[in-house]
Amino acid sequence: MKKLLPISIAGSLPKPSWLAQPETLWSPWKLHDEELVEGKQDALRLALQDQQHAGIDIISDGEQTRQHFVTTFIEHLSGVDFENRKTVKIRDRYDASVPTVVDAVARKKPVFVNDARFLRQQTQQPIKWALPGPMTMIDTLYDNHYKSREKLAWEFAKILNQEAKELEAAGVDIIQFDEPAFNVFFDEVNDWGIAALEQAIDGLKCQTAVHICYGYGIKANTDWKKTLGAEWRQYEAIFPKLQSSNIDMISLECHNSRVPMDLIELIRGKKVMVGSIDVATNAIETPEEIANTLRKALKFVDADKLYPCTNCGMAPLSRSVATAKLKALYAGTEILRRELSA
Repeated sequence: MKKLLPISIAGSLPKPSWLAQPETLWSPWKLHDEELVEGKQDALRLALQDQQHAGIDIISDGEQTRQHFVTTFIEHLSGVDFENRKTVKIRDRYDASVPTVVDAVARKKPVFVNDARFLRQQTQQPIKWALPGPMTMIDTLYDNHYKSREKLAWEFAKILNQEAKELEAAGVDIIQFDEPAFNVFFDEVNDWGIAALEQAIDGLKCQTAVHICYGYGIKANTDWKKTLGAEWRQYEAIFPKLQSSNIDMISLECHNSRVPMDLIELIRGKKVMVGSIDVATNAIETPEEIANTLRKALKFVDADKLYPCTNCGMAPLSRSVATAKLKALYAGTEILRRELSA
């Protein structure tokens, strides 16, 4: 029997301190060569165990084998020069030193497929794997070759499609594309961003998802959120087109955000991963707070399509905080499961 309200996480979990510096984005690895390969696999097993102990239903890799949710994928592509760096404004919010596209981009070999295969061997539970979306990839680079955001996005979409098909063959049940850029570049999202995403999922038989959040709990993002006013209506600009797209699931930031819940009505019919854990605070949500967020969402999404989730990745948090938040997510979901069963 299919489980009611299956729980998952949006993306990253904190890495063990022996693998990388905790609570840090882009933290360098502490191990090298064979030790690093083994260390990453140990971290994958730990992430799996932490999720199982917390009661998570759809298992993620917690992004244990990558330094960053976008750049680690790009590092494996040809045509991008990581030595030749430029400073760009990422998502119109903060400056970052990024690699440069110097030639046609191509994927010479699989990026995460072996990691996914390893995770698949460890569990019978459904597994979800996240990839960066085409628009978020182009927003994390300086393009000195295509000179067109749209052209580069289409090239990345084809590359992502190759990787996604191999991830599916390795036993991944849900492939999620992370597109925080969808919350910023609305005209481009509607003009070609969603179309590029559909190119990335072309031919897949597994479930597909797009994760659109307001970012990690880092200062640049929390400062930006303060400028967004009493209501965050960004989703409204892109939901109608997403609702008619081929994407199966949409992952959103809902808890402690100012997103009006009724916007979810615009994607009626889609499965919705409702972000019920705030990743920008160390405060542990109470089960009742989480149940309340889910109850509000239930007015606009059918129970069989609601997937409790975290708002975003938890890499910048401590492991103890992240684990406690996962347990709270389970406890809050259980309250609602009991209500719905009754």
